[in-house]
Amino acid sequence: MTALEARDTAEGVNARLLHELEPVVAENLERHLKVAKTWHPHDYVPWSRGRDFAFLGGEDWRPEDSPLDPAAQVAMTTNLLTEDNLPSYHREIATRFGRDGAWGEWVGRWTAEEGRHGIALRDYLVVTRGVDPVELENLRMLHMSAGYDSGDKTALEAVTYVSFQELATRVSHRNTGAATGCPLAEQLLTRVAADENLHMVFYRNIVAAALEIEPDATMKAIRDEVVGFQMPGQGMPNFLRNSATIAKAGIYDLRLHHDDVIAPVLRFWKIFSREDFGPVGEQAREELSAFLSDLDEQATRFVEKREKQRERAAARAAG
Repeated sequence: MTALEARDTAEGVNARLLHELEPVVAENLERHLKVAKTWHPHDYVPWSRGRDFAFLGGEDWRPEDSPLDPAAQVAMTTNLLTEDNLPSYHREIATRFGRDGAWGEWVGRWTAEEGRHGIALRDYLVVTRGVDPVELENLRMLHMSAGYDSGDKTALEAVTYVSFQELATRVSHRNTGAATGCPLAEQLLTRVAADENLHMVFYRNIVAAALEIEPDATMKAIRDEVVGFQMPGQGMPNFLRNSATIAKAGIYDLRLHHDDVIAPVLRFWKIFSREDFGPVGEQAREELSAFLSDLDEQATRFVEKREKQRERAAARAAG
């Protein structure tokens, strides 16, 4: 089979799955609407702490204004810039899932809920002077102008990817909140993380249904999305350096990615106990298993290295 023929086959499976999964999408949308809590970004912002900047006769931002340590500043900025690319994410899922029926209703609902996250995070950071607002706006312009493009993912690949990505975002938000040392920021990020968790549950349930309909094709998508996983903020300025800062702080690292993101989703899908895979699915599962073993080893090495660095830093501070 040529690459073109393989792609045509994948697109045929994709079109059929979109149709067959429509009732599952409708069911999970109804469930989501029942459990999702309405909240308002303005309730989570300490407006009384705000003051004018120089443009209106006040004072512009200074580094000493921020109540956040450097790692928390980096994490909150990275999280916010990731949320800022919502127009690109909307395009990604609307293009793949369509805008009609239950799929289209979900696309709209998801986009509206995600929109609150950027509003709340930006208002909090500007009002509390948590980060330099000029630099933040410059980064927003750069990141949104570049946009986000996941390539030629099918709908099946896209829904598989976001099953992991939404949980990764939830973990990042929760741990960032704890790292700020600010009860208000932690409360806000806990609220945002709760949204991300519900979104993960929705996508995870859709993939679970896809596994029942097309186990081999879905298993291939799972392997590909785990092996090739990248956070949606991958293209933002200084992403690798900021990711290293976030990992060293224990906010999001390889161990968390393996244990708290990849592993629980795979367990829910019963990936390593299923008996309905054909040769293609079995091969994909074996390749996934080998990748996870290597990822686990990398995570262990990273944590050990980080602990040694922390011990040396503590020794230097004490001596």
